[in-house]
Amino acid sequence: MLFSISQVIFNCRFFTLMAVAGSLLGSVLCFLKGGVYVFDSFRAWYSCCLHQHATGKVILLLVEALDIYLMGTVMLIFGMGLYGLFISSLDVSAENSGSQGSGTLFGSNFFGLFKLQERPKWLKIQSLEELKAKLGHAIVMILLVGMFDKSKKIPIHSPMDLLCFSMSVLLASGCLYLLSKLHSVQ
Repeated sequence: MLFSISQVIFNCRFFTLMAVAGSLLGSVLCFLKGGVYVFDSFRAWYSCCLHQHATGKVILLLVEALDIYLMGTVMLIFGMGLYGLFISSLDVSAENSGSQGSGTLFGSNFFGLFKLQERPKWLKIQSLEELKAKLGHAIVMILLVGMFDKSKKIPIHSPMDLLCFSMSVLLASGCLYLLSKLHSVQ
């Protein structure tokens, strides 16, 4: 009786498959939407070339694509991290031994173009704290890109506006620097 209860509780970890599937599908949608923004930026660039006038729309679309790609990457890291923590029981050395002697991870290439010799370091997540730290780094990058996107639209009319804008860039850069130093200490 006690064994069956603990077995049921242990198998509840498979509920995380819903979060894994949702985040991976959301990641695919983000990458597709980013591709649409890149395509729109090419259309805007072509339109600017035909009409001989330059606008900042191309850059804004590319920054928006970068933001969407970063969000897709966060969702990909989250989904793969949850899968690695709760579902996967594969060992990297076991994967390498079963790869027909080619020296690559089983199933890790894309039509033979990208052969991985080992799992990427960002995929080697050992704890939930490590997953949260990696997601935190990616979210800070998304916020910085969002700040950059908003800064293109802010008019600067006075020296005080310029000072505030400069301070926001300095603070954002300082946060990114401190975050990288904090990560390197661990």
